[in-house]
Amino acid sequence: MKIQITLLVFLGFIRFGFSQQEIKQDTTQRIAQIEHKAIGDQIEFTPNAPKLNQIAGAPKAFYTNFWEFGDGTFSKEDNPKKVYKKNGEYTVRLWTTNNYGTGKPPRARPKKITITNANSNYNEEASMDESIRLIRNSEPMPEEEIVVVFSYKNKKDYVTNGKLFLFYNEDKYKADNFELSETRTYHNEKEINTNTVVFSSDVDTDIYYASSENKLLKFKEKQQDTTERENLPLTLEESKYVYRNSSSLSFDNMKPNEERHVFHTLKTTKEMLKDTSAIISVRGVYVPDNDYDNHNIKDMEMEIVTSHDPNKMSSNASFLNYRLVRFKRPKFKIKFQNNGEGPARTIRLETDIPDMFDKSSIEVLDMYPKVKICPKYEVEYSCLDTTYTAKQAIFTFKNIYLPGSEQKNVKEYDSTKGFVKYRLKFSKDFHKKKTKSRTAIIFDKNEPIITNYSTTRFLPGISIGAKSGYNYFPDLEGSKSYFIGATVSPYKSYRWYWQVELLNSFHAYDGNTTITEGIEDIPGAGSVFQRTTANSSYENIDWDIPILARYNINNYIGLGAGLQGTISLSEKRAEAIKIERFEGQNTPPGPLLETIESSKEMSSSFSNLRTGFLIEATAGFARIGPSIGARYVFSFKENHNHIQFYAIWKF
Repeated sequence: MKIQITLLVFLGFIRFGFSQQEIKQDTTQRIAQIEHKAIGDQIEFTPNAPKLNQIAGAPKAFYTNFWEFGDGTFSKEDNPKKVYKKNGEYTVRLWTTNNYGTGKPPRARPKKITITNANSNYNEEASMDESIRLIRNSEPMPEEEIVVVFSYKNKKDYVTNGKLFLFYNEDKYKADNFELSETRTYHNEKEINTNTVVFSSDVDTDIYYASSENKLLKFKEKQQDTTERENLPLTLEESKYVYRNSSSLSFDNMKPNEERHVFHTLKTTKEMLKDTSAIISVRGVYVPDNDYDNHNIKDMEMEIVTSHDPNKMSSNASFLNYRLVRFKRPKFKIKFQNNGEGPARTIRLETDIPDMFDKSSIEVLDMYPKVKICPKYEVEYSCLDTTYTAKQAIFTFKNIYLPGSEQKNVKEYDSTKGFVKYRLKFSKDFHKKKTKSRTAIIFDKNEPIITNYSTTRFLPGISIGAKSGYNYFPDLEGSKSYFIGATVSPYKSYRWYWQVELLNSFHAYDGNTTITEGIEDIPGAGSVFQRTTANSSYENIDWDIPILARYNINNYIGLGAGLQGTISLSEKRAEAIKIERFEGQNTPPGPLLETIESSKEMSSSFSNLRTGFLIEATAGFARIGPSIGARYVFSFKENHNHIQFYAIWKF
């Protein structure tokens, strides 16, 4: 009885301990309501969202809103006023994002409204300077949805028919980051099959067919901005190489200077990349006229988040192939937002630069507010200054005006945001190890806001090694053993890593000699003294399969330990038997009467399984290249302990 009570109490403590470690997920379904009222020929929309849960230590939490009005237009204002051109029924949608707030963003159900105060003479103001634009309502968050607006404009002086392509889910990531759950069109755009698209005849097909693997790889590394290109078949082929999925639409009768918008709802997947400092992208391709292959490309980069914090650091160097990074220049982006009640005049970004990067190679690619790079002397105009400390790069916006989100008469929250985008080279001697960096953002003389960590990781990669050497078995007579084989390990690991080997060894040795003596009855000769001597020898072809953990002390010395299994792929055993018969029955025996010698051979396959423990040390080029080493194997089978001397070259 006491034992049962004790066991119940013990199990209760275990259950209590695990229950303390459980993290309850926020399953509360917060709802935002869409409210509207008519004011003259306008409809004023208001979001009725639940109270925000403030993130401790963060700036004041607030909502940002994205409206889709059901007629092909949208707004990012909190309380937009909309004029419809036709009376009728429209479906209005709202996406609300909680900035600096905990929990999931509130959801708003689409709301159908009836318009009776339309103004047929009203024309929307043109908002696009470029031919194509991609925007989103928020950064992607695991297991939520975002809206990507594909906007396009006819800049020709005639009515056109064309095509739209949206590419998503980059092939460099194993799992899909998005699934396209819905596409909403308002100008009779029709879905088409990318594989059946007919290209115009003005393209040089030789250029298309000349696209090699190297060209595709180069395109994959180079991010596109709003650019105009001519070879549409090549662009589509290259885009399919970079992205796994796509959506294709055709449009008709687009008037000169007309702007249209297509709304794509992308739902993030459970398998999406969980690195919250990673940059992912989608691509839009706009073909304004089916009669020509001229087209526009736009890549939109997005940062994966777990909470909607406008102050963030991200990078496209989250996962890198170590073999190919030597001449790459990873990009980083620091985003910030002024959440004050007044404008910021100076913004200082103190960002960590890991040792693996060369600070002096920093090149600013883009920024907002848009300013010039500061010269070495003091100036009074707006500029961006870059200085360095031992571990940091400091970007300082000087003499600027960035309005605050709490400032009066500021309706567009995007105007309160800014960023710096830069790239830099790797140092001359850098190792394959994870790095992380973050930024302290200082608005004027306020307390710094610390961003998330931006991480850089390297893919394991595969290193194949060629290995050969000699095995010395001190407890076996006449042993001769040499081997050749291959090793598999991560490419150029920094410290700890696993290594697996397959070694094909050729081993010849002598077995134990056995001598048996006794009195035997021989027909016709009576009882005699008989001595039987048995000698055996082996010729084996063995497979050794070591699995070990290795540690690089530095670039030249490495240590390892692990387990080894050995099986004889082929074993040949030769046995020689010598029988000597002596006169008499005494010891020592009398004169030799006769000697009988015989021999036999036996063979077997996949036999003689042996296991053992090993330790080793190497000297040379520990991470990649040639080295020599010595290994001692403690065999769990008697007499098979051995020392291995080898040379290895990792590629």
